[in-house]
Amino acid sequence: MAAQNLRIPGPTPMPDSVRAALANQMINHRGSEFKLLLGEVRARLAGVFATQNEMLCFTASGTGGLEAAIVNLCSPGDRVLMVVGGVFGERAASIAQAFGANVVRLEHSWGSACSPNALREALRANPDLKLVYLTHNETSTGVTNPVGRLAQVIHEESNALIMVDSVSGIGALPFETDAWGIDVVVSASQKSFGCPPGLALLSVSPKAWDAAARARMPRFYWDFQRLREAHNEGTTPFTPAVSVFYGLSAALDLMDQEGASARFARHQRAGDLVRNAVLDMGLGLFADPPHNSNVVTAITMPEGLAPKDVRDELRARYNTVIAGGQERLKDSIIRIGHLGFFTEDDLTTTLEQLDTVVKALTRA
Repeated sequence: MAAQNLRIPGPTPMPDSVRAALANQMINHRGSEFKLLLGEVRARLAGVFATQNEMLCFTASGTGGLEAAIVNLCSPGDRVLMVVGGVFGERAASIAQAFGANVVRLEHSWGSACSPNALREALRANPDLKLVYLTHNETSTGVTNPVGRLAQVIHEESNALIMVDSVSGIGALPFETDAWGIDVVVSASQKSFGCPPGLALLSVSPKAWDAAARARMPRFYWDFQRLREAHNEGTTPFTPAVSVFYGLSAALDLMDQEGASARFARHQRAGDLVRNAVLDMGLGLFADPPHNSNVVTAITMPEGLAPKDVRDELRARYNTVIAGGQERLKDSIIRIGHLGFFTEDDLTTTLEQLDTVVKALTRA
């Protein structure tokens, strides 16, 4: 099978060194080799998350990590504020509701960021909150929320726990877990880390550990304490995705070599490159300009040009794969991912192909 030019917002293309690491022979997941691998990965992840908090690695998707956070922090009936501005905010709210939380929704329009003032009003109207959920980078809309500022508002108005979905943000966008006072951050292996899906990566603050000791939502596989105890012994309660740990270790090598500042700057340049090219083509940006994401761009089509036709033609002509919209945006937008390990040439090629396809379909 010919390799795709994969430009979706995750899973992302894997660097050669990650692919080579994934080919390592299997080891005993209860042995000394895995203990060393797990310890090394957890320590280095803390650096990426900018935290002194404990790191947990569940064999799971990012959604599994979101469920794990909610069921360990809350009890049925707890009042939780879910800030919703896209598919993944909706998903987190649905998880909380499914487990019996008293969900208060603060909705902002898809394509915009959460307003600090609106958040402050919601906090004052709900003084008894157990948890506030924020989405860092809303992959479905191409919006990056100002989590640092929003967290500051929460700290000023509430003692609620702060949970952040940064599945597509951590590693590519600046994020300061400890400086911003975030209690639980959820990410995953298949986004900026350039690894296969398979690991949900979470940082957990002391305040969150205290809450987990009292929380009464049902959990077994997702039990923080069970995983913590196993991690402290250099293992996991259940069979881990050993190969993904190998790949993640190799990815962390590459991230260390590049450095955080250079990595963030590369993603900033990528975001600028894609947005400028899209506007030059006569296409539109779905996200409000001040909060455009530097890891995924959501693009609106002119009247008469169907997003699915653009995606299909890119695949047919070039074997280039971009993403469509999700749920209510299914027939409205296309999305180009620019996160993880890529070069400017990778993006330039994709944008030239998109320009050719748009012109061809417009003439047709």
